[in-house]
Order: sequence, then C-alpha cells, then structure tokens
Amino acid sequence: MIRLKRVLNPVFGLAVLAVAPLVSPSAQAVERMSFGGSLAGRVADNAGVPQMGAAVLLYNKFDRLVSRLVTNDKGSFEFGDLLPDTYTIRVSLASFVPALRRNIAVQPGMRSMLNINLSSMLSSVELVYMAPGRAPVMSEDWKWVLRSAQSTRPVLRMQEGRIDISDPAAPKRVEGMFADTRGIVRLSSGEAGDLAYAGTQTDLGTAFAVATTLFGVNQLQVSGNLGYASNNGIPTAGFRTSLTRSEDGYAPAVNVTMRQIFLPSRVGTGLLGGQGGLPALQTMTVTFQEKRQLADTLELQYGSSLESVSFLNRLNYLSPFARLRWGTAEGGAVELAYSSGAPATELLSKSGMPDAELQHQLNTLSVFPRVSMRGGNARVQRAENFEMGYRREIGGRIVSVSAFRESLSNAALTMAGPEIPVMELLPDLGSNSSFYNIGRFRRMGYTAAISQDLGDGFSAAIGYGYAGGIEAPEQLLDVDPAELRSALRRAWRHSLTARMSGRAPVAGTRFMASYQATDYRVLQPVHLSLTQRSTVEPGLNVHLRQPIPLLSVKGSRLEASAELRNLLAQGYLPVQTNGTRILLIQSPRAVRGGVSLIF
Repeated sequence: MIRLKRVLNPVFGLAVLAVAPLVSPSAQAVERMSFGGSLAGRVADNAGVPQMGAAVLLYNKFDRLVSRLVTNDKGSFEFGDLLPDTYTIRVSLASFVPALRRNIAVQPGMRSMLNINLSSMLSSVELVYMAPGRAPVMSEDWKWVLRSAQSTRPVLRMQEGRIDISDPAAPKRVEGMFADTRGIVRLSSGEAGDLAYAGTQTDLGTAFAVATTLFGVNQLQVSGNLGYASNNGIPTAGFRTSLTRSEDGYAPAVNVTMRQIFLPSRVGTGLLGGQGGLPALQTMTVTFQEKRQLADTLELQYGSSLESVSFLNRLNYLSPFARLRWGTAEGGAVELAYSSGAPATELLSKSGMPDAELQHQLNTLSVFPRVSMRGGNARVQRAENFEMGYRREIGGRIVSVSAFRESLSNAALTMAGPEIPVMELLPDLGSNSSFYNIGRFRRMGYTAAISQDLGDGFSAAIGYGYAGGIEAPEQLLDVDPAELRSALRRAWRHSLTARMSGRAPVAGTRFMASYQATDYRVLQPVHLSLTQRSTVEPGLNVHLRQPIPLLSVKGSRLEASAELRNLLAQGYLPVQTNGTRILLIQSPRAVRGGVSLIF
C-alpha cells in the first residue's frame, strides 16, 4: 500500500499541468483535415419525406462505434474529417426497419453520399462518391421523384455486396500489409482502469502496446511490460498478442497472454522451509472469442479461455463466457451474459477514448489471477456469474438496470496482519497487504443507473445497488485462520454511487471522479458487470489524464496520468485478536501514475 504523503509532490505536479494553457492545433491536425474524407447523407421514408431525429451510427472496420449523429429537419447528416478507411453506417428510427450498409470506403478528398430509404418492410442505402465541387449525376429532386414511385423504387434499391456503384473516376483504395499503426508506451505506470478488481494488480516499470491493420480486415495487437513492483522491487514481465478479423458481421479473435512475477523472499523462506529461492508465479492464457451479428437487432459474443497457473504446483482450468444482446440502443436492448472461471475481460466495456482498445490491452495484461493459500496449497479464485441487463438511450440520457447471481470459489480477501501464518497468506503484488482465502461465497445483487450527457464533453451518472457482502467479527479469541473463516457471515447492504467525468476546455485534462456511499462495516467484493458500462468502485476515486502539448511531437502526444483509489481509506475492518489487530480491507488505498507516449 502506497502512503498518500509519499506522492504529494507528483499530485501537485499534475495539478500544475491541469491548468497549463492549451497551445494552438498541431500540424498533424491540419494534415488530417486536409487529407480526410467525409460521409454525408439524407434519410427519408417511402414517399421521399425527410425524416428528422433518425439516429445515425458510424462504425469502423472492427465494428467499434466511432461517432453518432441525429438527422436535422431536412433529414440530413454529415460526418466530416474522417480518416481514409472503410466504415459501416447504421440508421434507425421508430416505426421503421433499421438500415445497414458495410464497407463504405472513405477516400482522401472525396465525399461519400448516402441516400437512405427507411421502410416498414425493407430499408435500403444507396452510395455515390463525389469529388469536391462536383455535381451529382442527377438532381436531388429527380431522385426523390423516382423513389416515391412504387414501380420504380425496387430498381434503385442496391443490395449490399451485389453491385459496385462507386465513382469509376475515384481512385481505388488499396490496403497495405501494415496500415493504421498506432501504439502506447508507458513509463512508471500501474493504472488498471476498470480492471483493478479483476485480479492481482501489479505496478509496471515500462509497458507498451502496438496495434496495426493487416490487409484491411485483420488487426494485430502486441503488448508487454517489463519492470519492478514499486513497493518491493520484485521483477515482473508479461506479453500479450491478439489477432482479430472483422468481416461480414463476424469478428473472431485469438489472444495469447504470458505473465511471470517473482514473489518476495520472505514468502520463499516460509513456503520452501528455509531452503531459499524465490517462487515464481507464472501464467499462460489462450483465449478464443467471436462476435456474430445474427440479425439486425441480435448479436452474440462468445468465447473461452484456457489458463495455466504455475505456483508451487500447476493449475489448469477452462473459462467459457457468452453474451447475447437483443435490441437497439435507442429502442432499448436486453442482454443476457454468463461467465465461469477467470474474469471475462473480453466482455467488459471500454472507455470512449480514442486509444481505448490499446489501454484495455495493457490493463488486461497487468492483471494477474487472484491467487491465495489454503493449507499450504495454492488456490485460484474462480467466479461463476449469471447476469441479465437492460439498457436504453433517451436523447443524451442512458438508463440501465441489471441483476446478477455470483458464486466465488476460493474467494480471496485483502488482509493486513503480521500474526497470520505465512502458510495461509500470499502477498498482494501491488500493495503491502496479503490475500486470505475465505473459501466459497455466494450472493445476488441488483443495480440501476442513470447517466446524462451534459454537453461539452461532460457527463454525470448516479447509481443504486443492493447486493450481498461479508460481515466480519469485531473480536476473535486467537489468530486462527480457520476460526476467522468460520466467523465470517453474509450480509446485504445498499449502496449509492455518483460519478462525474469530462474534459477541461483549456488545459485538455480528462478526469473521472466517483464516490460510493455504503455501509463500510461490511465488505462487498466488487462485481465486474458484464452488462453495465462501468464498474462500481468503493470509496472516493479520481482518475486524471493530462496532455503535455509542449513535449508532443508530430504524429504523437505525451500524457501524464494518475489514479487515486479509495482516498478516504474506507472499508478497513479491524478484527481484534489477543491485543493485536488484523485489518480486512475492501480496497487498498493507492496512488499510481506515470507518463504515456501515444502515437
């Protein structure tokens, strides 16, 4: 656990950076505006009447949401300053069948025009490319007259993948072997984002993540970390490789992750009977996942992980996961999710940041399985989770509710106490506390949340939860792990969470602050939701990302980041035993930070 007073100077430094003036746009932004393309269109019904308020979603080639718009009173919309690439457009409006078109090529200096015809039977999207200043082949009035006639409308309807209607004069886009390469390099960082509670979080010395596109439909990502844990100086290393293919509504992916960390010498002395040597915790995970668009409003994402954990002995287990989503964001979507074994990090939502995918890769890599000791044998925490959720977007407001049933085996609590035998404790790799095995823990829970877009990059959310927790005794007769384990009881508690995020208009500082109010006399293991878009964090938490424009170079940017978790040290339960005190900890207070180079 890192004391707060040791990091006052870095925090003051970040505060100074947060109020630094914003410099003028870089030359890179100017180049992007000059050589980018645009995507515009008009939405109408069968009779050619423009439809106002239609939701237009823009996805990249990997089916990740890039931007969204709402049509104006003329039924028009436009996405400007787009990088040359292939995109997918989805248009939806109440009482109409959604319209979808894939593989829309946005070319430098070209404007892609979409004529979208929404119908209650079969909607269509027509695509035409135009150079700047070039008039279309026929006027808009003439095209809408043709579309309004029942006899001629089927002639103008283009089916996806059947007819090439691109401009013959437009240059053909050729995908290179390595295109759209981007990456992140972190120095002295230990942030884990929403994955901080998925397992054992380590501090990283140097971490990197690089992603590139292979021939247009394949994405290759390589990430790794090499360094020493800051609290004890033990070495750690990990590497992760991901290959994703996205085409025709399918998105299969394969991930291979390898990690290794040496535990402190006091653990080796206790476990190996004084023979010396440092035991190493080694893991290797192979994950297969796939996403299928079964219908316009039905999506299935599923996969499985095969993980091998080596510590004193070898543990192998399989962790399947799946999620079925039915509906649309505007009309309401129902999700059913299941996971067993290791946390299904592939199903967890990612932030809306431009580098969210790379950040998620690094966060996943740095999270080790939650390993504990019981009777001198290593145990890995495994969770079985059934969850059902509902989510709907109403203008700039998002309403979501969910219910889950969770069962943990070899559940590990964080503990601080010098009198516990080393054979029953395993040090937490990211703090000065340890993990204590409490056996099996079952619970149910319910959550509800409302988030509101406040404009100018600001958003706020409030949430309510009711779930099972762990109630500990105030006093024990002796320091006996078995006695403490049998004295733990399950209890139900309410919680209320408030969250605020945004971006400072001048300094460009991105921030997220949250606070959860609950009865901290009861420990509530954090539930990693498979249907909600954010994880409820205990106590007061602040996340900061500050760009450093003066040190940025062309094609990249430099950022300073900080994570301040559980600043008020809430959820520290004392247990008295013969004049000594043991602390059971909900979430260790920690302050982490570093510098990231993003290119």
